[in-house]
Order: sequence, then structure tokens, then C-alpha cells
Amino acid sequence: MKTPIRVAVTGAAGQIGYSLLFRIASGAMFGPDQPVILQLLEVPVEKAMKALEGVAMELDDCAFPQLKGMVLTDDPRVGFKDANWSLLVGAKPRGPGMERADLLKDNGRIFTGQGQVIDEVAADDARVAVVGNPANTNVMIAASKAKRLTPDRFTAMVRLDQNRAQAQLAKKAGVDLTTVKDIFIYGNHSPTMFPSFTHATIDGKPATEVINDQAWLEGPFLETVGKRGAAIIAARGLSSAASAANALVDHVRDLMTPGAIHSVGVKGATEYGFDPEVWAGVPVRSTTPGSCEIISGYEMDAFSKSKIAATSKELTNERAMVADMLG
Repeated sequence: MKTPIRVAVTGAAGQIGYSLLFRIASGAMFGPDQPVILQLLEVPVEKAMKALEGVAMELDDCAFPQLKGMVLTDDPRVGFKDANWSLLVGAKPRGPGMERADLLKDNGRIFTGQGQVIDEVAADDARVAVVGNPANTNVMIAASKAKRLTPDRFTAMVRLDQNRAQAQLAKKAGVDLTTVKDIFIYGNHSPTMFPSFTHATIDGKPATEVINDQAWLEGPFLETVGKRGAAIIAARGLSSAASAANALVDHVRDLMTPGAIHSVGVKGATEYGFDPEVWAGVPVRSTTPGSCEIISGYEMDAFSKSKIAATSKELTNERAMVADMLG
């Protein structure tokens, strides 16, 4: 039997966590023949820990063959101990009237502590994926606290935006989703991010030729993808959960699959105009399991450059807001 992969998940009893854990335990993330041990973290509040106990009961009741153990804890040093993957899902949500700067600082304190502990106690091959928003800046804060783990071990999830963009292009073209390829996300996981349709293909042809509606691509398409999260909140009264969990499964699975091409938030994407110190969504190719390289060479037209410049500026501004938390 393969050695189990230890997977730490924060906010494990929350909405995304509830949608995520069963997918991991079933083999969707690491494969049907890869054993896993789930290390589940929640905040030190009785209600949250009781909810986590209930989730663990359900996981037991599913009798997943590859689930070889669970750790339930509110102590990060226990939860991250020897973890091969740390999935940082839990974060403080933005409340009514809260400024983005306040959210950045509140969550910054959470990810400061988590980054320090992961660096101290996680496995030698540890990888970290950040979902809790603002994900790009949270991962930067966590990585800045690491002395042992290098920045390439830390990624931010922009896969939900990629999946949303792929689905919207397929619907507009009236084609099967699987025919849409090479739709990549540039920049921040926020309404400023740019789903670049310029290099996307549909059934092997340029997406711009198949759809042939530049006004829609530059307008409603970008707006729909960029504001999809808000639209879901307006419709169901709750934020995206199942789709975010599914995107995280895609994110990690493709990082573990050498040769996979997808969108990931990484550090150092200077070839696309991003500050070398921020984490920005860009197209990557997975190399060895858990690692990836930026795919360079995609030429950008003036419209694309303007969109990337806007999301790049936002990332740089966010870095400035949390400068006192870095290092």
C-alpha cells in the first residue's frame, strides 16, 4: 500500500470544507489508489468543534477505502504536523461595511500564524494551497513567514475563475465544455482578474473566431466571470461552496499531475508584468508532482495588457496595505 498523504484542511467544518472533505476522501484529489489521512482544523469554539465531530462521523459512515485516519483539532501545531498538503480554506469573511484593507489585515493575522506553524511542523515536501480570501495576498503573507519552505511551495487558487470562464465560453458557443481549452486567469482572485479569451480555443479553433462577438467577450463575459461570486450570494444567500471545493480539487490534482496545464496563483510572474513579490494567477505547466513552471510567451494585445495592468496594480496595492505583516 502507498504511504498515506497527510492533508491538513482549515475551516474544515465550514461550507467549503464540508463540500471538500468527501471529495478528498473519495480519491478525487489524489487518485483512487492513494491513501489519505485528514487533519481537520477548526477555530477553538465549542460549536465549531462539535460541527467538526459531526463531519467526521459522516466521513466514517461513507466507509471510504482510502481514508486511513482523521485528526480533529483546534491547535494548528497538531493540525499541520507532518502535513504533505495544507489547504487553507478558513478565513474571516468580509462583513457589511468592511473595507478591503480591514479584511486584509484581519485575515493577515490568521495567515501569519498559519505560515509560521506550517513552516515549523509540516512535512519536508509540504505544499500549501490558499483558498481563503483575499487568497493572493493571504498566501503572500503566509509564505513570507516561512524560513524552511520556499515560495514555490505556496500557491493561491484561481481555478474557480478558470472553471467559471470555461463554462461561460462553452454556453455562449453552444458547445460541450470539454472542447474549450487554454482559458487562463491572470492576476488577482477578485473582480479585477482577467480571464484571457485571446488564446482560448474551442474545438481547436480560436475562441474569438467561434464566438465572433468581441463586445460580448470584452464586456458581459468578463463581468460575469469577475462578479460570479457576488451573483451566487445574491441568488442563494450564501457564498460559493461546492464550486470552490471542486476548484480546489482541480487545483491540487493538476499540480500533482506532471504535464497538466492550468491557472495557478504563483510568485514571480514578471514576464506578464506582475511585481516579482506578489502572487498572481498565470498559466502554468505542472512539472514534478506538486510543482509547476510559468508558461511564458503568450503575446498580449493592448486590451489584454490594460486588464493585466489593472489587476497587477491591485495586487501591488494590497501588498502595500499589509507591508508591516511581511517578512
